[in-house]
Amino acid sequence: MTNLLPPPSLILIIGAILIPFLRGNLKQGYMLFLPSIAFLIVINLPMGNFWIVEFSGFDLILGRVDRLSRIFLIIFTIMAFIGVLYALKVKDNLQQVSALVYAGSTLGVVMAGDLLSLYLFWEIMAIASTFLVIAPRTKAARDAGFRYLLVHVVGGLILLAGIVFYIQRTGTTSFDYIGLGDPASWFIFIGIALNAAAIPLHSWLPDAYPMGTPTSTVFLSAFTTKSAVYLLIRTFPGTDLLIVIGALMVSIPIFYAVLENDIRRVLSYSLMNQVGFMLVGVGIGTELALNGAVAHAFCHIIYKALLFMAAGSVLQMTGKIKCTEIGGLYKTMPLTCLFCLVGAASISAFPLFSGFVSKSMIVSASAKEQIFLVWLVLQFASTGVVDHAGIKVPFFTFFGHDSGIRAKEPPWNMLLAMGFAAFLCVGLGVWYQPLYDLLPFAVNYQPYTGAHVVGQLQLLMFGAFAFTLLILSGYYIPEIKSRNLDTDWFYRKGAKLVYRALDNGLNSLNRICERFLLGTVRRFSAFIQQASIHITLFCAVNLWLVLGYRGKRLTYKKERLYNDITHGTLPIGIGAAVGISFLIIVFLIT
Repeated sequence: MTNLLPPPSLILIIGAILIPFLRGNLKQGYMLFLPSIAFLIVINLPMGNFWIVEFSGFDLILGRVDRLSRIFLIIFTIMAFIGVLYALKVKDNLQQVSALVYAGSTLGVVMAGDLLSLYLFWEIMAIASTFLVIAPRTKAARDAGFRYLLVHVVGGLILLAGIVFYIQRTGTTSFDYIGLGDPASWFIFIGIALNAAAIPLHSWLPDAYPMGTPTSTVFLSAFTTKSAVYLLIRTFPGTDLLIVIGALMVSIPIFYAVLENDIRRVLSYSLMNQVGFMLVGVGIGTELALNGAVAHAFCHIIYKALLFMAAGSVLQMTGKIKCTEIGGLYKTMPLTCLFCLVGAASISAFPLFSGFVSKSMIVSASAKEQIFLVWLVLQFASTGVVDHAGIKVPFFTFFGHDSGIRAKEPPWNMLLAMGFAAFLCVGLGVWYQPLYDLLPFAVNYQPYTGAHVVGQLQLLMFGAFAFTLLILSGYYIPEIKSRNLDTDWFYRKGAKLVYRALDNGLNSLNRICERFLLGTVRRFSAFIQQASIHITLFCAVNLWLVLGYRGKRLTYKKERLYNDITHGTLPIGIGAAVGISFLIIVFLIT
């Protein structure tokens, strides 16, 4: 029966093709119907492999369902519905089609039971998301989209190389745990880690995501990095390198987020920070840590989308998104402000909000495994999250200085999408057992213990106190209109230096070689031309002498060259030529 239904990934991808041909309420209803039917199929799928297609001797498994893939399928279809609802009134067919294809290809990645179908959906996901980056159709967006596409094409080629080596070594396309070892595994690891924005392969994210439209950025925040987290959980759990990478990701982006003036760039660095928590959990690799990574990915998709929706609503209604340009919006956008505060409380892991019931699992796993340094970094990062995402984003957007802007609330569909996400953030924080029941391993964990609650409240209060103290004392880093370069310096600035070096070096050498070759060819051509003239003249004169023409003149281009030989006007050179010709003939005969 299951094989009679189309895969939910293809429902979104193929169904998106009809969107440009629909209009009005029919179009809006159809767009909401697609993720809804995909969700219904997902929650009713039994465990096992479905939609198996034979291709060149390999089985393409388009529907692998287990406890790990099921929870990611559920949250991705929920997020697709929220994103479509938020973007329901967008009048841009390209953006609408790309968003659903993007969501559908992400479902395809999660359900892929073989490496070939995984790579197919992986590349579709990269292409569809590129269109969401360039959706504003500005020069800045096109440039960011071009860089984004180049990065992901390179990452896809690295992944493909690993897949080819892996198939050659194992003789199979199916995959589960791979682990780091041979070159094939390293190529696959790098290809996946790039999509997870793992340091130092991360700068594409804050470079590209803030360039999207208010609605397209919501989709971008949800799918690419979390699908990569899913693959890392499946293929590289317990990899120590991920603990190091995750520890760097939870700490370094905090400093950039504090420096940023663009709210969506702040949220982009915050996204990397939260993915860092997940990678630490994957690297630890215990059941508690992996459950924490999955639960945190589930909660993060919702509250991060809520924060991006709040920021997108401000951008939609004011046309501004920089800290130096907005402020005081709580007066005329109270609902948007409230939803933003819910997202901020969730990402800060405030008790009774979703982030608390997921992040604490990862922190507890690091303590249980006695990885003290990592536990200390996670605690520091938790305080930093409060400062830059929990307080800075709502403070500078809705409070802070009064910018004088009196914008209205966004349209009803945007408010409804934010309200739904905010409800889930609170609901998961209070009633978390349904989430725990979906996790891949049995959960024997209680988040609301006295030690957890008191410890987290202490971190929250310390972060809030530090922010307040810095603001009141005037030592808080001022918000300035600037762009802070990360490792994207290498392709923004460094690439220009490399180009100039190559231009002055290789192109100069090329110009020298070109002048030498052209000069040689020119001289050789002139030599051939003169030689042909002289040879032709030589043969003609000899023929003229042999035939014994008298009373004639030998001319070339209407100019008289020689008179009759009997008049004694033949130059001595002709005589020498005749003598040489005679000697050649004699030599050939003898």
